[in-house]
Amino acid sequence: MRTKICKTLYIVGSMAAVAAILAAFLWISLLRIDHKLDFSTLLEFKVRLQQGFVMTLAISAGSLFLSLLIGALAAVGQHSRVLVISYLCKVYVQVIRGTPLLVQIFFFYYIIGTAWGIENRYLAGILILSLFEGAYIAEIIRGGLESIDSRQYEIARAIGLSPGKTARLVTIPILMSRILPALAGQFASIIKDSSLLSVIAVSELTQTIQEISAHNFKFFENYFSLGAMYFIMTFVVSLITRRLEKVYKHADYYARHL
Repeated sequence: MRTKICKTLYIVGSMAAVAAILAAFLWISLLRIDHKLDFSTLLEFKVRLQQGFVMTLAISAGSLFLSLLIGALAAVGQHSRVLVISYLCKVYVQVIRGTPLLVQIFFFYYIIGTAWGIENRYLAGILILSLFEGAYIAEIIRGGLESIDSRQYEIARAIGLSPGKTARLVTIPILMSRILPALAGQFASIIKDSSLLSVIAVSELTQTIQEISAHNFKFFENYFSLGAMYFIMTFVVSLITRRLEKVYKHADYYARHL
């Protein structure tokens, strides 16, 4: 018991030391440029900040679910026996991963979106982010599927599991335990990449901060707060995925010992 308490105190103390070092570095940096922090003017725009924060969450959540669907379909499609589908999925992944998101935003919104009558900037933003992140998720899922030992499927067939039960009891638990860390990073990227949608005037968090900065000229305070809010969102995603990792780690163990 005493050892556990000492370990906890050591961890807390280490975290506090890191926080103190970072705060000291920031404070010294501000002293060197003779800048005094003033967040009072930012509070005047708290309603707009809340709206921007909620919009970023909504866009990120929509993109997360849609990109997972696109990524899963593209990952499976690359192994399709129909060559047209296989090549289409492979070309999609290579083209999206090989071009910058900013270029894709302009291309899909002003050319493809205009051609197909997609005028809603928020819908367009979700679709663009989903297509971009879906290509990366497809590679994560493909790698995870290929890492599963074929003997697991042979054992599942030997004990009489149906294809549905094999997927539920074997494939998904093993796959999730192996790809969740990489997916966590991709989910965090969705939140951060949503900031680029400000170039097509989507009123998410970054666009809101840009508009506020044009009024109060408190660039450091504004963008420091912006970074803090993005960190909160990505940190929550990290905590959730860590919890899921523990759940699927146990499921993976039982799946591999059927």
